[in-house]
Amino acid sequence: MTHADTLRALHRPGSPVVLPNAWDAASARAVEAAGFPAVATSSAAVALSLGYADGEATPVREMLDAVARIVRAVGVPVTADVERGYGLPPAQLAERLLATGAVGCNLEDSDPRTKQLIDVDRHADFLDAVREAAGADLVINARVDAYIRVPTDPLPVALERMRRFLAAGADCVYPIGATIREDITALTATGPVNILFTPATPTLAELAALGVARVSFGDGIHEALAAEHARMLAAIVAGTSPYPE
Repeated sequence: MTHADTLRALHRPGSPVVLPNAWDAASARAVEAAGFPAVATSSAAVALSLGYADGEATPVREMLDAVARIVRAVGVPVTADVERGYGLPPAQLAERLLATGAVGCNLEDSDPRTKQLIDVDRHADFLDAVREAAGADLVINARVDAYIRVPTDPLPVALERMRRFLAAGADCVYPIGATIREDITALTATGPVNILFTPATPTLAELAALGVARVSFGDGIHEALAAEHARMLAAIVAGTSPYPE
């Protein structure tokens, strides 16, 4: 099996692959050493580690170079969060992403600048073109932003977009921000679903029981570590030990 085959096979509804997101070689190695079968990057965490803001502010070459360093650092499949593709044409995006050694990607369906959902037909065509260019060598996780962009009743919007994106060739759909159990049950009935784990989501065991195929953490771990770093620095400034007693 190729790394792409391995990653695709890990998406099992009811027995989800759990992906604590990484942002550099060291964090990726830690994920692998902890026993996780694949590494997923967080675009927001990678951007911050490179000195940029989230939302495609990172130059595409720097983002892809960071992905390539992560791939070289581990022996497990790597899937990369590449936001909405940094303006690259689908074929070029697929070519350059595969050149890093990554075998999967997240692709968003809203504009990171305007915060508006992309027309569903336009984004389905984009996903279809990425699939055509990459073939089976890329596991496409199609992010669906209805829960963070539609202020009321996002479920019908999410379901429509998820069905379209799966038909366009996505392997998994990612309704980011979905936390309600009843909604997650409806969402998982459409196909393999990725849920972002936050303090508001059901537990990992509950997500498995709801039929989720993939659980990721976005930039949550990076944010938590950054907060702990800030606490330690504040302790040093105050003249006290930053380490737990």
